[in-house]
Amino acid sequence: MKTDKARNNTEEYIQSAPEDVQAKLKELRALIQEVAPKATERTDYFQIPGYSLAGYNYYNGMFVWFSFKNPYVRLHVIPPVIKNHKKELADYKTTNAIVSFPIDEKLPKGLVKKLVKESLKTMKSTAKASKKRA
Repeated sequence: MKTDKARNNTEEYIQSAPEDVQAKLKELRALIQEVAPKATERTDYFQIPGYSLAGYNYYNGMFVWFSFKNPYVRLHVIPPVIKNHKKELADYKTTNAIVSFPIDEKLPKGLVKKLVKESLKTMKSTAKASKKRA
């Protein structure tokens, strides 16, 4: 996992959350890093922790973010991902691009990894498609 130190305040972001939430944020972070170990961790894009791959023009290579908004830890993905997993996400609060996991429940690790993988795949394919049109 690469870290762009000039553009990364992930540790500060996690430490600014309530103490009982920090472990959940760290767990979410670790799951993302497990799926995308070559991604660069940064906080400059939406001022929340996010991950990018160099060389992609779609969202500046960004494909996933995480955040905290009481009473949830949230996973932010490329919008089609939520729609593609509507059935699996039926038990969670969602928007077009955010899945909210209650802080008092276990994170569904397999589901989180699946969403991160698909968000990465979607970003890559969208970036390639927009390169072909250019």
